[in-house]
Amino acid sequence: MVNSSLTASVTRNARRGGLHGAMDTPFISGRGALADAAQLIEAYGDDAGFEAAARAEVSRDKGNVIRFCHWRQIERVIVTLTEREVRGTIH
Repeated sequence: MVNSSLTASVTRNARRGGLHGAMDTPFISGRGALADAAQLIEAYGDDAGFEAAARAEVSRDKGNVIRFCHWRQIERVIVTLTEREVRGTIH
């Protein structure tokens, strides 16, 4: 179950600019996350992010917060992997 109090708190902080830049670099939990993202990109192409979002919604509707968070993370990883612009420091 999604914690509506926490969601409201994060939303308020984001609107006030309290979380500005917090999500610039996506968290990648491991090879499994990259494998899921790569699989969706291969199977769905440009629609991979939409598929990850759809899977997140299904997980949320079922009350599975862990899988919801996983698929939301995969959605952000897909965006990062498919961006043409370089982010962060180039070594």
